[in-house]
Amino acid sequence: MSGRAATTPVPRLRIVLARGVAIGPGKVDLLEAIAETGSIAAAGRRLSMSYKRAWTLVEELNAAFAGPVVERSAGGRAGGGAALTALGREVALRYRRVEQAAARSARREFARLARPPARRGARP
Repeated sequence: MSGRAATTPVPRLRIVLARGVAIGPGKVDLLEAIAETGSIAAAGRRLSMSYKRAWTLVEELNAAFAGPVVERSAGGRAGGGAALTALGREVALRYRRVEQAAARSARREFARLARPPARRGARP
């Protein structure tokens, strides 16, 4: 986050699934980008991430859950592709729900503690 304070509290949520295994906004962004682009490589490019890094994260996610969250189709003349499984869509959806609930809670808990934003043109 930049040196400027956010106008409202914004939690950055990371859910630890097991020792050394977590899911956070970056992995969920990757899942959503794969769903939108149909490609691990394109999703990685969209997120300024190397293909190797994107593929490593996909492998971590596939190993972390009861089944794969991303399925690849083999390349060929038309090239390969990737898609979220039903489980992958559910993982992303549930993460975003928890993230939204945490944001609501953070706003409620910290609203009265935050410094009000400075008025334009006001002198210190």
